[in-house]
Amino acid sequence: MQIAKWIAAAILLFFPALFILNLLFPLQVNVPYSQIVTDKKGNIIHAYLSHDDKWRMMTELDEITPQLQKAIIFKEDKYFYQHFGINPIAISRALFKNITKQKRTSGASTITMQVARLLAPKNRTYSNKINEMFRALQLEWYYSKDEILQLYLNLVPYGGNIEGVKSASVLFFDKAPNNLSLAEITALSIIPNRPTSLRLGKHNTAILTERNKWLNRFKTAQIFDDTAISDALEEALNAKRKDAPKMAPHFSYRMKQKYPNSPIIKTNLLLNKQRKVEQLVGNYIKRLYSQRIRNAAVMVINNRTHEVEAYVGSADFFNSEDAGQVDGIKAIRAPGSTLKPFLYALAFDQGLITPKFIISDVPVNYSGYSPVNYDKKYNGNVSIEHALANSLNVPPVKILQKLGSDVFVEQLVNIGFKRIKKDRQQLGLSVILGGCGVRLEELTLLYSSFANEGYLHSFQWLQSDSINTQQTQILSPSAAFVVTDILTQLTRPDLPTNYESSKYLPKIAWKTGTSYGRRDAWSIGYNANYTIGVWVGNFSGEGVPVLNGADTATPLLFDIFNSVDYASPSEWFISPKELEFRWVCSASGLPPSEACKNQVMDYYLPLVSPTKTCKHLKKTYVSPDDQHSYCTSCLPPVGYKTKYFPVYSPEIVALYEKERIHYEKIPPHNPRCERLFTGDVPRIISPVDGLEYIIDKADNDQLMLTCNVANDVDKVFWYINDQFYQAAGTSDNLFFSPKKGKNKITCVDDKGRKKNIFVVVKFL
Repeated sequence: MQIAKWIAAAILLFFPALFILNLLFPLQVNVPYSQIVTDKKGNIIHAYLSHDDKWRMMTELDEITPQLQKAIIFKEDKYFYQHFGINPIAISRALFKNITKQKRTSGASTITMQVARLLAPKNRTYSNKINEMFRALQLEWYYSKDEILQLYLNLVPYGGNIEGVKSASVLFFDKAPNNLSLAEITALSIIPNRPTSLRLGKHNTAILTERNKWLNRFKTAQIFDDTAISDALEEALNAKRKDAPKMAPHFSYRMKQKYPNSPIIKTNLLLNKQRKVEQLVGNYIKRLYSQRIRNAAVMVINNRTHEVEAYVGSADFFNSEDAGQVDGIKAIRAPGSTLKPFLYALAFDQGLITPKFIISDVPVNYSGYSPVNYDKKYNGNVSIEHALANSLNVPPVKILQKLGSDVFVEQLVNIGFKRIKKDRQQLGLSVILGGCGVRLEELTLLYSSFANEGYLHSFQWLQSDSINTQQTQILSPSAAFVVTDILTQLTRPDLPTNYESSKYLPKIAWKTGTSYGRRDAWSIGYNANYTIGVWVGNFSGEGVPVLNGADTATPLLFDIFNSVDYASPSEWFISPKELEFRWVCSASGLPPSEACKNQVMDYYLPLVSPTKTCKHLKKTYVSPDDQHSYCTSCLPPVGYKTKYFPVYSPEIVALYEKERIHYEKIPPHNPRCERLFTGDVPRIISPVDGLEYIIDKADNDQLMLTCNVANDVDKVFWYINDQFYQAAGTSDNLFFSPKKGKNKITCVDDKGRKKNIFVVVKFL
C-alpha cells in the first residue's frame, strides 16, 4: 500500500517537473541539411554540402516506404510505436545486466533516444544517458512518431561525412529512398551501428554477409514475405561511392541563393528537357568556336503554366577560360532591336499606329541623335508592319519620340527591367535601339506576355509557386495579337540562311537583335506553348564581325523549338473580338478619301486607332503642258486642268532628291503670281538647332548646311547671321565657317517660306 502511494506521488510530481524542466531547457532541433534541388518529377538535379560540410540530405515522409519503416523498427526499436520515448523494460533489463556483469553488455536506447543523441552528440555516460531520456520525452511531446523516425533516418551516420538514409541512397545507389530494394534497405539499416568498419564501397563483402544475416532474421520474424526475402538474398551488392548530382549548375545555384532556408527546393525544371537544351547549346557553340563566338545562354518558359522548364546559363559551366560560370541569363547586355515589338504594341494601344500605317524611313536628327539602319540604307515611306518585320531603326525612334521615351522607360521599369530602372534618368531615344542594359530573363518574360494576350505572368520557379500566380496586363490582347502576326511573317531579312524553304522551320513568332559593336546576338521566339530566349556572344564583351541575331542566335532558337516542341499542334493565336478590320489607303494607312484608289485591309481598334481621313493626294491646277501650277489667286479663267499629286513630307523629298529617285513633283508655281505662300517651311537638318559646336580653327573646320523642304520647292537660299550666303538645290550640302559665339542660320525656299535656327560655336 505504501509503495502504491509512493508511485502515485512520483507520477503526480513527474509531469510538473517535466514541464518546468522543459521551460528551463527547451528542445532545440536545428538540423543543417544539405540543400538539394529537384526537378518537377522529383529527380535530384543538384546537391550542396551542409554548412558543417556534411552530406545530410533530408528524407521526406513520403520517401519512407513501409519496407524501410519495418526494417528499421524491427532492427532498432521493436516497440517504437508503443513507448513514450523511453522503454522502461529495456532500461531495466540493460541496467540489471550492466550491474551484474560489471560492464556494458546491453543498451536500451530507443529510436527517440538515438535521435536525441544524434542531435547533440556526447560521451556515453550515465548522466548523458539521463539527458538523452529527458530529450527523448521532449521529442515525443513535440513531434509525431513518424516525424521522429524521419529525424532518425536523416541523422544516422554512414561513414565519413555522409549522414542520413537519403544521402547514402543517392551517393551509393544513385536513387531516392523510396526506390530502394529490400536488399538495399537492409544494407543501409545495418551500417549506422558500425559506420567505420562497414563502409559501402569499401567493405561490401562484410556488409553483404551482415545483410544476409539480417534478411534471415526478417524471414524468421516474418516481417516480409518469403519471396521478397529470397529475391533480396540473391541480389548482389554493387554499391560504390558516386559523385553528388551537379546538373543544371547555373539554375541550381540561383535557386540555392533565392531560397537559402529550404532543404529541398522543388522546382519546375524538367531534367530531360534541360539536358536536351544543354546539349544543343554546347554543340552549337563548338561549331562557332572557330569564329571566336564562345558562349550562349537559353531560357525556356512554358506559356501555359509559366514554369521555367530549362535554364542554361552558359555553353559549358566548367570552362573557366571562357568564363563559363557566368550566368548569361542574369548578365546585363545591350538588347539591340529586341525591345521594338513592345514599343510598337504600346503605340498601337495608344492609337498612334496600325499595321498598315505609313511612316517615313529617312535620315533624322533629334538634338544630335541620328539613328541609321543596319544596312546603312533608307527606304522612304514604309508600313509599320514592314518596319517591324525588317527591324528598321528610324521608324521606331520616331514612334518613341511621339510616345515619349520617359513613358516607354517607365513601362519597362514597371515590368521589372532592373538596369533600366537604375539608369532611367539617363535613357533617351537610343533605348529603343539597344542603348540600355537588359537581362535575357527580362526579355524572355516580356515576350511571354505576347503569347498570353498581353498578360505578364511572374516566373513559376517552384512547384508551390503555381498557387500564387501573379499577372499584370501590360498590353491589350489586340496589340499582342497584331505584333505576333507581324513577327510570324517569313518574308524578312532575319530569317537564317538556308531556312526559308526548310521543312524544319518551326511555326513561331520571333524577333532578333544585334547590339552595337556586334557583341550580343539575340533571338526571342514564342508560340502557344513556349517562349524561348537565346543570347549568343562572349562574356568578355568581345565583338565579332560575323555575330548577328539572324545568323548567330536564330538557328539555335529554331533547333531548340524543334527539340522541345517538335510537331506541336497547329493551334495558333486567335484574333481578339475587339480587333476589327477596315479599308485604308495603301499610301498612308489612314481611312481613305474619295481620291484614294488603292486600298488595303488593316487591323484597327475602334475608338482607339487613328480616324483622320487620308490626305496623301493634293488637288492641283496645272497648265495644259504641265509646266506650271496655279493657286486660286492666279488661276486663269480657261486653259488649265486639274491633277492630283502625292503629298510628300520634306524629309521624303530630301531623300528622293539625294538618292535621285523619281517621284511625281508639282510643277513650278506660276512665276507671275505675287501671292505669299504658307505651308511647310524648310526644316534645317544640319546644324542642329540649339547645340554647341566645338571646332578647330587652325584646321579651318566648317559646319554643313542641309535642309528638307516640301515637294513644290526647287531652290533654297541660305543666310548666315542675316547676311546672304548662297543659293542651292534642295538636296545640296553646303559648308560655311562660323564665327565664335552665337550664330543665326536662316533657310528660305523659293516660295518665300523660311526657318531660323541658332547654334553656339567654340574654338579650340
